[in-house]
Amino acid sequence: MVAVRALVVTLVVMLAVVLQVGLFPYLAYDGVVPNLALLVVVAAALVRGPEFAAVLGFLSGLAIDLAPPADHVAGRWALALVVVGYLAGRVRHDARTSAVAAVIAVAASSFVGTSVFALSGLVLQDPAVPVAEALQVVPVAVLYDVLITPFVLPLMMRLFRRLEPHQVAY
Repeated sequence: MVAVRALVVTLVVMLAVVLQVGLFPYLAYDGVVPNLALLVVVAAALVRGPEFAAVLGFLSGLAIDLAPPADHVAGRWALALVVVGYLAGRVRHDARTSAVAAVIAVAASSFVGTSVFALSGLVLQDPAVPVAEALQVVPVAVLYDVLITPFVLPLMMRLFRRLEPHQVAY
């Protein structure tokens, strides 16, 4: 059963990354696309907790970093989504029960993730995207992620609940 769970999570992450880098650039606004991988990580965090989401965030972020046409230093999205997964997992009890709290968790996660990505470019002196330009897209990214939240987050949370291992009573 563990192998089936791992396979399903891998397929979900790969589908999110493929849509994010393959299809969504055609729907970009000011160079910003919806971050489906971030929404998958937030859903995992709200259902499974910070440890699982941080690992999933690293793997999802690394997939985004390495997927063509990557134009930045590899590891920046991995770092951003690890932070997002951990922080979103820490507030999961509040956001799990309320739709408004879940949307606020997505907005905060999007802000943190996009900001960490932009600021890591500053620290690494990544010439691909100037920091001023990267910081200007943060509000657009947050808005875009919040707008697609009702379509993605409930489905992903339901999937992670179904994949959650059952607790053995001792």
